[in-house]
Amino acid sequence: MLTAMATPFAADGSLDLDGVQRVAKHLTAHGHDGLVVSGTTGESPTTLKEEDGEVLAAVRDAVGPDVKLVAGVGTNDTATSTYLARQARERGADGVLLVSPYYNKPGQRGMLQHFRQVVDAAELPVMMYDVPGRTGSVIALETYDVMAGWDEVIAIKDATGDIARTAKLVQLGYAVYSGDDANTLGYLAHGACGLVSVVGHAAGKEIASMIDTFLTGDHAGALETYQRLTPAFEAVMGVPNYGATTAKASLQLLGVLDNRRVRSPLAELDDDEYAALRAGLTAAGLL
Repeated sequence: MLTAMATPFAADGSLDLDGVQRVAKHLTAHGHDGLVVSGTTGESPTTLKEEDGEVLAAVRDAVGPDVKLVAGVGTNDTATSTYLARQARERGADGVLLVSPYYNKPGQRGMLQHFRQVVDAAELPVMMYDVPGRTGSVIALETYDVMAGWDEVIAIKDATGDIARTAKLVQLGYAVYSGDDANTLGYLAHGACGLVSVVGHAAGKEIASMIDTFLTGDHAGALETYQRLTPAFEAVMGVPNYGATTAKASLQLLGVLDNRRVRSPLAELDDDEYAALRAGLTAAGLL
């Protein structure tokens, strides 16, 4: 059970490192096996390279040496990603999350060239991240087949929605994590081992319990937990303005943060969206 952690900001838009540490401590106290920092939910498209290093260092200081930390280092510029990969290692990450390049949309050969350079720079275990809804491209099975021969690439966060492909990725030797809360049971049924969550900001223990229940063979019990959490999945992930915005608003509702600020071009939840989120979390028994 991992969650892609939100990055709090101060009123002037700067990093709120005290808030970062509160969120990290909240997550580690509520069922998480590790945290992913500076991912999409951490608003990495709008944080500076140096800020990513500060966030990682603050989280490591907050949670101690034993909690596994995965640092997002994927961008659409290889030089930037290699810088972030080296920085992640130096600031205490246990692994890196590497999304496929977005917007410039290289072909598979270009992706492999990019991935190889970032993997070499990181010198850490690597979780690939495949999310075509954001990148505009899919990492091909043939590309995964090549990377299966790279010792460092051990896991995949899969947000393609192609749940059946999970079985093939597991056969190649990868640990596969669902990249979509609502699809988690489907991924687990095809051989995945866990989830990189957004809803985990509010439901870490509950989702961790669902995963553990499924993996121990009690599929009916896992489904029961899933059904109970469905209003939360829909409230956090089922609106156009989701992700960092709903994660931070969830933390505000729980009293972990006193605001739900995001950096432009995101816009924080308005009052109606906030009320709908509250209703969904309440219906799931999380408030």
